[in-house]
Amino acid sequence: MTTDASSSDKDSDQTIEELLNSETGSRALSGSMGKLVIGLLLSWSVFQLWYASPLPFIFNFATFNEDQAKFIHLAFATFLAFCLFPATRNSSQYRLSPFDILFALGAAMSCLYLLVFRDELTTRIGAPTTTDVVMAVVGVVTLLEATRRALGPPLVVVAVVFLTYTFAGQYMPDVIAHKGASLNKVASHQWLTTEGVFGVALGVSTAFVFLFVLLGALLDKAGAGNYLIKVSFSLLGHMRGGPAKAAVVASGLSGIISGSSIANVVTTGTFTIPLMKRVGFPATKAGAVEVAASTNGQLTPPIMGAAAFLMVEYVGIPYVEVIKHAILPSLISYIALIYIVHLEALKMNMQGITRIHTPTIAQRMLSWVTTTLIMLVLSGIVYYGSTLLEATLGSLGYVVMILATVVGYFLLVKLSASYPDLAEDDSSIELDHLPEPKPTIYSGLYFGLPIVVLLWALAVKGYSPQQSAFFSVAFLIAVVLTHRPLKQWFRNDQNWAAQFKVCWDDFIDGLINGARNMVGIGIATAAAGIIVGTVTLTGLGQMMTEFVEFISGGNLLLILIFTAVICIILGMGLPTTANYIVVSTLMAPVIVTLGAENGLIVPLIAVHLFVFYFGILADDTPPVGLAAFAAAAIGRADPIKTGIQGFTYDIRTAILPFMFIFNTQLLLIGIDSVWDLLLTIFSAVVAILVFSAATQGYWLVKSRLWESLVLILIAFSLFRPGFWWDMVYPPSTSLAPSALVTEVEQLNSGDFIQLKFEGETIEGDEVKKTVSLQLEEATGDAMQRLESMGLMLMEQDGGWVVDLVVFGSSAEKSGVDFGWSVTGIEKAADRPAKEWVFIPALGVLFFVGWLQRRRRSNV
Repeated sequence: MTTDASSSDKDSDQTIEELLNSETGSRALSGSMGKLVIGLLLSWSVFQLWYASPLPFIFNFATFNEDQAKFIHLAFATFLAFCLFPATRNSSQYRLSPFDILFALGAAMSCLYLLVFRDELTTRIGAPTTTDVVMAVVGVVTLLEATRRALGPPLVVVAVVFLTYTFAGQYMPDVIAHKGASLNKVASHQWLTTEGVFGVALGVSTAFVFLFVLLGALLDKAGAGNYLIKVSFSLLGHMRGGPAKAAVVASGLSGIISGSSIANVVTTGTFTIPLMKRVGFPATKAGAVEVAASTNGQLTPPIMGAAAFLMVEYVGIPYVEVIKHAILPSLISYIALIYIVHLEALKMNMQGITRIHTPTIAQRMLSWVTTTLIMLVLSGIVYYGSTLLEATLGSLGYVVMILATVVGYFLLVKLSASYPDLAEDDSSIELDHLPEPKPTIYSGLYFGLPIVVLLWALAVKGYSPQQSAFFSVAFLIAVVLTHRPLKQWFRNDQNWAAQFKVCWDDFIDGLINGARNMVGIGIATAAAGIIVGTVTLTGLGQMMTEFVEFISGGNLLLILIFTAVICIILGMGLPTTANYIVVSTLMAPVIVTLGAENGLIVPLIAVHLFVFYFGILADDTPPVGLAAFAAAAIGRADPIKTGIQGFTYDIRTAILPFMFIFNTQLLLIGIDSVWDLLLTIFSAVVAILVFSAATQGYWLVKSRLWESLVLILIAFSLFRPGFWWDMVYPPSTSLAPSALVTEVEQLNSGDFIQLKFEGETIEGDEVKKTVSLQLEEATGDAMQRLESMGLMLMEQDGGWVVDLVVFGSSAEKSGVDFGWSVTGIEKAADRPAKEWVFIPALGVLFFVGWLQRRRRSNV
């Protein structure tokens, strides 16, 4: 029996290691080649830090523009991919074959060729030489092979399908046919320009995704991951199902420093899953809780997955705006998961882990209130204090803020030195007692300072993600190099200086792990660029709009379901970043356009978050959910059952994208007052809790089927009250074209106007289309405002006709064409607030609650 358990442990460890290696590479090279790879990983991290820092411009040395940095970035990623990822399962794990070396050199040279001959290439855009084409072909082929090794076949298959479509467009069905492209044209477009491989996605990976991944790697090496887990258990372990609730919070917090669902499962799951099993959770449910929590980690601001940074470029908004729009859905999703765990604990009549010193209710409330007040006061000091210092001291304000941050760091390290260091394994938490919150929290508060620096740079100063991440990483490097010796020095340990060696090793390991974690992301963004390049070269985007509109009959809900299914299917084999790039490139414009035709203004950020959510949910979707396989290996459970259970927990996350498409207030869009904000937060929290109770079949007691259905209806009403209100009051009124000037002049910055058009396409088809256009700045007269939106109109027979559509404008992307007539204006109707629906919904909720309380009291 002991032998069987030992064998099972080995199989489990091997499965976990294989899953982790699938993301970072399984090779462990030794000798000179091993040293070369380590040197390249370190060099890549150093290059990225140098590129992001102001030092190149201060010293006027080794300055790289965006394109040059992308070439170097991909050269590192592809060369390392061939070194770290073996070609097959049977390939050597300890040495490179001649083919590995040949592919690695070919990949790196094809990237660096662009760096060395960039000036010459710009003089022959569209007319590549034979050498240019050969290097482009080598680059694309080696990139596809690196993608196969690092990410598996699915992304390669998708890329090859799109390349085939590029060459053989004339043989495709009429709805997506095009004239095809030559090898020279495809090679030039995909490799020699910035429209394909070296496009926006790779640029984002180069500019700031690397820095955020490095930030997470350094935080983990410093001990922040272990700290967050222990803090979560100290605060929540005493509740019903406490370890599971702590697992949810720990995974959410770990999501701040990890961009991978699998890494998150392995990091926190090796600690949380055994503890959940020890308090009574079945292995399948213990793994499912960890999977559901870890997949949602990438949805949690301020540091979301790599795809979130791509939204900055694709949507054209600052990263702090992405955080603002993503914050409420991510928080209520985690609140719901904690509640689901609570309901599971109630079903199994679990108890929490006992504290050594049990606090009274008053002490708990006082602690909670005090902590909240301290956080609010500190936030106010950081925000208003920095603004005041800058206003009064000018450039000296920065010096004062730096000194204040350093002093704060020293004080927090001194505070942590007063308490023992946290253990690195789960033996520090036993089922008979919990660690006390105070010493646990105080032992590592300084880990939060780099995140404070990041948020200050993003939210207060409005710096770019690249600048913000650099300042945060620079501060974190100082923390990693000094926190251990400082602690020992404050403890009067005579050997405190010896800790510098430990810190230096942590720093080097952090740089190596950060670069190693980036190989797959760099490869994914580059390979996904092939799909983007195909869309821009062939005009597939516009064809997709017509194709999807045809198969869905113009029904927006069907299009959203179709998009969600595509995301989940592709996500079974593609990493989240590549999945997001592919689906958002093809489907985002379609949803926005067809939403407008259905009379619904769908902000672009809502569509991109929709795609982002479902791409992440694919990580726990059977039969390929890799996060579920990792959790099952740790918990020794069936991976398919774990994945199915995890997906049932994640249903509450899956409905959120559908809700915020139709109710953008969930993304904090269209919030006009503090009252609106509070009402939106309250209704969203109640709705997600009610929905969770309905899907679990348990609220105060086990729910009857009709009660669960009523709870789902109540949740829907709270999430989307406008659905019922539209049946009572028309959502919009139609105005004549003659009202155009008046309506446009009344728009404020950021407002939308919906215009109806009729016209004829180039093919001679009659088209009727409703288009939503957003006014960026409310300046100038009506005609100037329309021109800023991409439309130049002329008055004709008492109406308006399109005289010119500005290339690249929102009007042009919406499909409006020259000669079309404006046939009307859709304007939101003046009607009572839709939130009145909450009153009957809450009334029914109280009635169901009353029935269940009666039933519980009779048991």
